[in-house]
Amino acid sequence: MYERFFQFSEKPFTLLPDASFLYLSKSHAAALSMFEYGLKSQAGFTVISGEIGSGKTTLIREVLNNLEDRITVGLINNTMSSVGEMLQWVLMAFGIKYRGLGKVEMYESLMDFIVNEYAQKRRTVLIIDEAQNLSPDNLEELRMLSNINADKDQVLQMVLVGQPELREILSLPKLTQFAQRVSVHHHLGSLVVNEVREYIKHRLRAVGCKEKIFEDLAIIKIWYNSQGIPRVINNLCDTGLVYAYADSIKIVDAKIISDVVTDGQRGGIKYHKPEIAALDPMLIE
Repeated sequence: MYERFFQFSEKPFTLLPDASFLYLSKSHAAALSMFEYGLKSQAGFTVISGEIGSGKTTLIREVLNNLEDRITVGLINNTMSSVGEMLQWVLMAFGIKYRGLGKVEMYESLMDFIVNEYAQKRRTVLIIDEAQNLSPDNLEELRMLSNINADKDQVLQMVLVGQPELREILSLPKLTQFAQRVSVHHHLGSLVVNEVREYIKHRLRAVGCKEKIFEDLAIIKIWYNSQGIPRVINNLCDTGLVYAYADSIKIVDAKIISDVVTDGQRGGIKYHKPEIAALDPMLIE
């Protein structure tokens, strides 16, 4: 829509997870490092948590794009505790037949698959996105599956990625044994105001833009209303560009972002508002 007007090669603030746009803030860089460390150190369980829209799925895409050839990955990206058994989801993630099989047969199929991968010097990794949707019973079933890891090698590693509720679930007394098996954990934080500025510049550069499109005060307003959550930042920036394009304006200023926020609130969107004292003093003089 506005790409030609601003001379972008594509939309810079798409809401879809895209590793090619990945911006590594301090927290995102730490999360990626912990994610990769968990895989390389053969951690039994790795847990990555973060708010809705904080970039967790984008991190998964980045990791998948750079995995070693000797790692076989199964990905579950739409968990629902009420649909099917956990074992069925796991088999489906690895492309193993599960229809018409009993629980014992499904377990045997999974073990045969993992042992065969190990015999070929390949490690098996199960990544579960939206893991906060798993029930305590689902998680306990995953813990039981991890018992295959005998001796010194982790032939099956699991990575759980989810919203903050995941941490609350793992703190339940009935999941104490599970929590004790989590070797790596990181909570993905939001972007601070200066990181929001760099995030916006990063995504604009990714689509070939070298000009300053967003005024400093507009960026502050974007941070203030997004609370540094990348998905909300993208929404505000994308809509701001639409408003600027509609008025044939090349610069997105603070008034445009205020209009975007006001119109969004009228439409039912609830923007976050962190304490004004948390703003960078250099940006509110």
